[in-house]
Amino acid sequence: MKKQFLQTLPKIRFWFFVVLLTGWGGTAIGQSKVHLRINQLGYLASDSKEALVFSEAPFRERLQLRLTENSEVVLEGKPVRLKTATWGSFDYYYNFDFSSVMQAGEYYLQSKNSGIRSQSFHIGPQAYAGHQETLLEFMRQQRCGYNPTLDMVCHEKDGRSFYGPMPDSTYLDLSGGWHDAGDQLKYLITGSYATAHLLLAFELYPDRFADHHNALGQPGSNGIPDVLDEAKWGLDWIHKMHPSPDVLFHQIADDRDHRGFKIPNQDNSDYGWGANSYRAAYAATGKPQGLGKYKSEATGLANLAGRSAAAMALAARIWKEHLQDSVYSAKCRGAALSLYALGRKQEGYQQGNSYGAPYRYNEETWADDMEWGAAELYALTNEPAFLKQAKEYALVSSNQDAWAVRDTAAHYQLYPFVNMGHYALHRHVDQDFKKELENYYLEGISYTLKRAQQNPFHIGVPFIWCSNNLLTSLVAQVILYEKMTGDRQFQPFLTAQRDWLFGRNPWGTSMFTGLPADGEFPEDVHTSIYVMLGLSVPGGLVDGPIYRSIHDNLLGLTLNDPDEFSHLQNQHVVYQDDVGDYSTNEPTMDGTAGAILMMAHFGKPAE
Repeated sequence: MKKQFLQTLPKIRFWFFVVLLTGWGGTAIGQSKVHLRINQLGYLASDSKEALVFSEAPFRERLQLRLTENSEVVLEGKPVRLKTATWGSFDYYYNFDFSSVMQAGEYYLQSKNSGIRSQSFHIGPQAYAGHQETLLEFMRQQRCGYNPTLDMVCHEKDGRSFYGPMPDSTYLDLSGGWHDAGDQLKYLITGSYATAHLLLAFELYPDRFADHHNALGQPGSNGIPDVLDEAKWGLDWIHKMHPSPDVLFHQIADDRDHRGFKIPNQDNSDYGWGANSYRAAYAATGKPQGLGKYKSEATGLANLAGRSAAAMALAARIWKEHLQDSVYSAKCRGAALSLYALGRKQEGYQQGNSYGAPYRYNEETWADDMEWGAAELYALTNEPAFLKQAKEYALVSSNQDAWAVRDTAAHYQLYPFVNMGHYALHRHVDQDFKKELENYYLEGISYTLKRAQQNPFHIGVPFIWCSNNLLTSLVAQVILYEKMTGDRQFQPFLTAQRDWLFGRNPWGTSMFTGLPADGEFPEDVHTSIYVMLGLSVPGGLVDGPIYRSIHDNLLGLTLNDPDEFSHLQNQHVVYQDDVGDYSTNEPTMDGTAGAILMMAHFGKPAE
């Protein structure tokens, strides 16, 4: 039950049951389970605005858009039946378009006769105002070292090295960074992307971010936008993970962490030095690794080095130009050059490591990361060699690294889920090469749009593990494509992908914890602080819907409670708001960071 609501009330869902509707000619028509789906967070004035109605029998009512304050009818119309394939056990899907309504205000939708009603939602600039800060609140919750949400220090003894040039079990200070998800591992694979994404989002939308917290994440302004404080938390950790020009660590801890829910400073995992003590720290070697049964695959380490170099080059520019901090800028510049050189020396990919379970981050791409690193270094240094290399990597990467032109992929196989290098390079090349880069994005957008046209929700991603990460990345790709080309033809597609994340989906739920605060959102999330402390932190993006063919074969997945969405599931895709479902209901650090650009784009300048 939502803790923001009266605790005696049942959990609210936005579907409604109409048992007897009177049809044309007065004939009684038995109709049940009519479901109305909207974007609960709301819409900008210029957005395409579409609600979805689905039911087991024909729906013959008109819908009304009403002002919340006085119930005035602003628009009335008949939903249009969709001709796409159905979803699940429901045979009838209808679209109601209210894009013509642009006046700012709070509204709700209601069926004219039976009174089926949605919750209230906003139209106008307030709909997304400030919510990039909500996502940053979740990021602060994921901090390792000093955690401002819990006001505690954890994992101070990270870590003892393996596979490095120093003797195994040598101690290095690798504290800091972010816990990856509901567990407490730390990966450079995801940490480098999260850091770089935060920095790019700030560079694109510097006026959208507020300053309400200090560098430690505690309340209070420090003269630096909170998004940069959060990015610096990642940058400082990457500096530690790259202690010398030829050394790069890529992972702290492994699946020995998975010993049930636990408070971070009371970690019961044991890596050979007792519980709540030192944890394994893996150095990137470009070769397969694994201290237990399972071994990763690896051919190099350029994915990690290139992505980290991009983050450092972005930081060098931002700290110099926006914060006038030449000392930190120089430190990041040096790290960017060193990391990129390491990637050039060992092209290829390094995957995540597992110990006793078969699951790991299976990244198999790297040219996209080196393209990004080279493009950002060219922007920083104006050295022609970086531009030449960025173009070469762009042609290697092209769309070979893109999930968006495929129907499936392994877990994190094609990571990151959007090639930021194409955008970073675009402004530095001639018109012919610009067109080449634009076409890479366009091909992915067009392919996913074709997928979207086959279902009533107009959703374009495959439901592999972490499908919500794909979705926010697709949104980012459309936004970046628009910035590169000025082409806004995909605006309706863009808003449909966004709207899915906030409730226009089969389950009628937002995919972000606590958003909107008075709506339907993931509550029983797979995190320790929720299970053990009852703490619900808003802004976390959960993994999201997944193919049943994957879901039903995962190890250790059990439901704590009956599936409240059982009547809405289909045979192919499942989402469950349950602590026991780590595959669909676990909020992730990099998924949340990867949604920052989207939230800033739809937001408004900070006040």
